[in-house]
Amino acid sequence: MSKARAFFQLLKFRLALTVAFSSAIGYLLGAHELDWGKALLVMLGGLAVTGSANTINQIFEIDLDRQMKRTAKRPLPQGIISAQEAWVFVVVLGILGLGLLTYFFNPLAAALSLVSLILYGFVYTPLKTISPICVAVGAIPGGLPPLIGWVAATGYLGIEGWILFGIQFMWQFPHFWAIAWVLDDDYKKAGFKMLPTPGKKDLRTAFQIMTYTLVLIPLSLLPFYFRMTGTVYPMVAAVCGVLFLMQTFYLMRTVSKKAAMSIMFGSFLYLPIVQIALVLDKV
Repeated sequence: MSKARAFFQLLKFRLALTVAFSSAIGYLLGAHELDWGKALLVMLGGLAVTGSANTINQIFEIDLDRQMKRTAKRPLPQGIISAQEAWVFVVVLGILGLGLLTYFFNPLAAALSLVSLILYGFVYTPLKTISPICVAVGAIPGGLPPLIGWVAATGYLGIEGWILFGIQFMWQFPHFWAIAWVLDDDYKKAGFKMLPTPGKKDLRTAFQIMTYTLVLIPLSLLPFYFRMTGTVYPMVAAVCGVLFLMQTFYLMRTVSKKAAMSIMFGSFLYLPIVQIALVLDKV
């Protein structure tokens, strides 16, 4: 593997792009007019900051990644990139991302991005081996991108931005717990405590996944209540929410890996569909 490709792998590009996409959604919802160039700049800033946070995560977990089949071939466990080189990459990406957000948008958007980076890299990451509370902590930086995008467009922390944060924050729980269910055997090798207490793949965990997914439905309708969207969005959000919820009933009924995988893939579809509907039906 070449060094360039190894550094690219440190970004966790698909994950970083998903995060950056939701910050662009937040920007488009907050902006008075659809400025695709600025939305792309928000995405670029978000991509750099997320890549920086993802790299911090991998630096701290070099030894843990070696123990898991899924992560053993990452650049750091394999020694293709040293920890020192990775730290330089963290700083360069962080400065680039925060600089973009400060220069083209506003310091508040950059400050929120910095908070997100610190929470993900230095709080969530070490908590993964200590307590299942890590998922709730990780859901904060995970939920911030659309709020950051909103702030980049408006310059202030409005109720609309917090609603966007709330939807993405709540979505993280069924999303992460479904992943933790599917990858439980690998996670146990590294001592990760990702499933809710007591950390078992049982009806109790399935019920918690269902509960958070259920709360997501009324939460996703708030943009319509606050007149951010027309009448099409709430219908899309309601249908997607009900379909997502039905997947959790399947998990409660079967308590199976197959059902958890269904929720995992369902969660990957749910968020972009709902967010794209938000922008297309924007008032």
